[in-house]
Amino acid sequence: MIDLPNPRTIHDIETPAVLIDIDRATANIARAQANADKHRLKLRPHIKTHKLPYFARQQVDAGAVGITCQKIGEVEVMAEAGLADIFLPYNILGRVKLERLHALHGKITLSVTTDSAETLAGLAATFTDAGHRLKVLVECDTGMGRCGVQTAAEALELAKGIDRAAGLSFGGLMTYPAAGRAAEADTWLFEARDMLKDAGLDCQTVSSGGTPDIWRSGDTKVVTEYRPGTYIYLDRYQVAKGVGGIDDCALTVLSTVVSHPTPTRAILDAGSKAMSSDTLGLPDFGELVSIPGALVTGLSEEHGTVTLSGDAKLSIGQRVRVLPDHVCVVTNLFDTVHLISGETVVDILPVAARGRLT
Repeated sequence: MIDLPNPRTIHDIETPAVLIDIDRATANIARAQANADKHRLKLRPHIKTHKLPYFARQQVDAGAVGITCQKIGEVEVMAEAGLADIFLPYNILGRVKLERLHALHGKITLSVTTDSAETLAGLAATFTDAGHRLKVLVECDTGMGRCGVQTAAEALELAKGIDRAAGLSFGGLMTYPAAGRAAEADTWLFEARDMLKDAGLDCQTVSSGGTPDIWRSGDTKVVTEYRPGTYIYLDRYQVAKGVGGIDDCALTVLSTVVSHPTPTRAILDAGSKAMSSDTLGLPDFGELVSIPGALVTGLSEEHGTVTLSGDAKLSIGQRVRVLPDHVCVVTNLFDTVHLISGETVVDILPVAARGRLT
């Protein structure tokens, strides 16, 4: 943590800046953990949203079995901070990355995924100690159209290959399903699990994720572990999906109105370098909190264009808080975030895993 005497309140913060409402984030953590506990699901939150050891520890303290990271650099940061059980659901390729992975395996409880013979071959050649095996899950494409084996038969073949490797152990199946298509994913995973069972392979873990369907995660009969990420902060996209309300959203971008060229157009000092241009299909880039009719409709590098409608009014020099469409990308744009409670600044944290993309 950065120990700074100032700012004391949000009114003292230079803009643009990221504000994290610590009370809302803590409540979101508790609510998701209670849901997982109710349905006897293991929760393994994805840290890609916050990239902060502070919140990763809070998630584990609340009952999570461990955390999920997407890149080795993120794992290294979290391991250094004392997080001891980390899942890396990504295809790791290349000598240097495999060596880094091997070093981490000696320090923490680590598990990874593969969806190809090529990735499996690299893992098998690097991890050869039968006394300290690396857990490997098979990634399955259950409808998202990204990574993953395409059929249950392919999952079985990879699982057999993992099981044959001296320094690896087959850990189960992993997927990231398309939003709203959890039932389709379940059908896929049931078939694969049964095929593995018939072949004598124990499918210890079936891991799924995605905040948009977090409240439906308990409907599944095959998933044993859930990996939500955005749930800790939420954003406009998640609100649109019914995950929570505006009052549950913990992250906002504090910005200043620097120009007001027309009655219906204002300009903020937060552009694409402070707010994500990833709208996730929404028509705008964000909305101004507590100012109905004020939407961020355009982003250039250092300017955010606000379109005003109805009774919405702004003035030059006014400080506003923007709720972005997609918070995960915003986190990676700032060196620090301000934890707040009400309008009081509780702490300023470095975004420890920012830019750890390798």
